[in-house]
Amino acid sequence: MNGGGTGVLGAKRLAFEDIPVIDIDGLFSDKPADRQRVADVVGEACRNVGFFYIKNHRMPETAITAARDAAAEYFTLPLDEKMKLDINEIQRHRGYVPQGGLYVDPGTRPDMQEGFELSVELPDDEPLYRDGNIMIGPNVWPDGLPGFQPAVYGYFERVVDLGHVLFKAFALALGIDEDFFEDKITKPMGQLRLIYYPTREGPVTADRIGIGAHTDYECFTILWQDDVGGLQVGNRDGDWVEAPPIPGTLIINVGDMMMRWSNDQFVSTPHRVINNSRRERYSLPFFFGLNYDTIVTPLAECCGPDNPPLYPPTKSGFWTDQMITDAYDYRKAYRGKLPKSELTG
Repeated sequence: MNGGGTGVLGAKRLAFEDIPVIDIDGLFSDKPADRQRVADVVGEACRNVGFFYIKNHRMPETAITAARDAAAEYFTLPLDEKMKLDINEIQRHRGYVPQGGLYVDPGTRPDMQEGFELSVELPDDEPLYRDGNIMIGPNVWPDGLPGFQPAVYGYFERVVDLGHVLFKAFALALGIDEDFFEDKITKPMGQLRLIYYPTREGPVTADRIGIGAHTDYECFTILWQDDVGGLQVGNRDGDWVEAPPIPGTLIINVGDMMMRWSNDQFVSTPHRVINNSRRERYSLPFFFGLNYDTIVTPLAECCGPDNPPLYPPTKSGFWTDQMITDAYDYRKAYRGKLPKSELTG
C-alpha cells in the first residue's frame, strides 16, 4: 500500500514507549491466567498501534547473531556469485532478490535493498510444489558457504516456534480457543527474508528509500533489526514514528490477514525503512502466513449486529500469491492473470 497521509520523509523521535514494549515471559507459563494476562496486553497493542516490541521472547542471542553473520557473509559475495540463486531464474519464492527486484510501494522506484528468501523446507514430492506453487517446496542454498544453511535455517525454525506462541496469544486476545490457529499453520507460507540495505550517498529522496511505505500481507511479522535503525511506523495522525532498535527485543506487527480475521479489531499499520545512517543495515523479518488452502473469514467473535463482517472469505494462498506478484519484479508476467483471492460467490 502507499503511505496515504504519511508521505513525508521525516519521522518524529518519540519515546519508544509510544510503540509498546511487552514482556511476554508469561506466554511460556503453564498457567492459563499468566498467558491470558500477557495476551490482553498484546491485544491492546494490536488494536491501538499494530506494532509492539517483545522482550523475554526466548530467542537465543547466539541464533540471531549466527543468522545475521551468515546473511552478511552472503551479501558481501561478488554479484555473480549471488546471482547463481537469482529468483528471476528460479521463478519461485526462493533465493536471491537483487537490488531493483522489489517494489513494496508500487508508487515509487524499486526499493534500495537486496534480499534472500526462504521458507519451510519441504521435499520436491510435496503435491503443492509439484503443482507449481511458488510458496511451497525445497529451499535453495549458496555453494561455498557451509555455515549459511545451518545458521539461517536454525534461526528460521526458532522463529517459527516463537510464532506459534504468538498465534496462541492472538487467539486469547480475540476471545477464541487458544489453539484455534494451530491446524492452519502446519505447512505455513511463513517467509524469512534476509535483507541487506547498502550505504547511501547523498540525500534520501521520497522515491528511493530502503523499503517504501506498505503494510505486511500475512498474519504478522517477527522482525529482528540491527542497531543502525531506520524503521518508521505510520500512526493514525499521519505522522511517521521511529521504531528504534532496543537491545534484547524483537518487533511484532499485525499483517493484513490478521486484520481481516479480526474484522479490523487488530490494525495492520503502514511502515517503511529509510537508511540514512551512512552505514550498512541488516534485518531479518519473518512473515508468518497460513497453510495455502486456509480460508480466512472474519471471526464471529469480532462481528455482531452493529459490526457486520467487513471482508468476504479470502483464500490465503491466492492472497499471498497476489501480493507477491504485485511487489516482486520476477512475477510481473503474472500480474492480472491470477485467481481472485476473495471468494465472493
